[in-house]
Amino acid sequence: MIAIASGKGGVGKTWLTLSLAQAMSARRARILVLDADFGLANADIQLGHLAATDIGAILRNEASLAESIVPVERGGFDLLAGEAGSGAFSGLDPVIVERLVCRLVDCDANYDVLLCDLGTGVEPAARHLAALADTLVLISTGDPTSLTDGYAVLKLLQRDRNDRGEPVDARIVINQVDTDRAGRRAHAALARAARGFLRLDPPLLGIIQRDENVSEAIRGQRLFLSEFPKSYTAATVQSIARRLLAK
Repeated sequence: MIAIASGKGGVGKTWLTLSLAQAMSARRARILVLDADFGLANADIQLGHLAATDIGAILRNEASLAESIVPVERGGFDLLAGEAGSGAFSGLDPVIVERLVCRLVDCDANYDVLLCDLGTGVEPAARHLAALADTLVLISTGDPTSLTDGYAVLKLLQRDRNDRGEPVDARIVINQVDTDRAGRRAHAALARAARGFLRLDPPLLGIIQRDENVSEAIRGQRLFLSEFPKSYTAATVQSIARRLLAK
């Protein structure tokens, strides 16, 4: 179980989740994406279609898990969509969240990786899923507010994992920077704060430079790796996916 998290919105979290799912699937891993932004889910919208049923229907006992998981054939992975444009489950009881994850883990024979696109920030449901995950990928830009909010996510993750008696495996992706050097500076600032105050040393998983093609793919509701497979950004995403699968 790999959770993709961010401290604030607009940093490319859902785009990265879907791109990693496609990259991992291309390496013959069986992937299930859970859109776990229980406040403002939009993974299916980025893919260009509204799901016939979603996680809301499961939580209301209106649909089964099997009915709600749909194949994204052009990406090679499966998706359990969130309830788009609804805040109804933003304060979901963590116990319910854990039960849902347990049901998804029961599907483990069908999947190698459960990729969770978490809600932004530090809501209880997002925190609980982050604590349950084997690995947390924190995506941040070089913006100081994004880095500060990312640090807050790491701080709460450490607290929650300590409560469970488990170590922290958190890794950093810096997105939307102009150069690798700027990305390394951003990671260094975040890692320095984590080491100094949390005694964590989150490694740099990857730097994704600013790429107008990303916005083009999102606007067109198309998978980035399908549209721009030979781009530098695509190669970076493939590298991140390879490193996560090798852990």
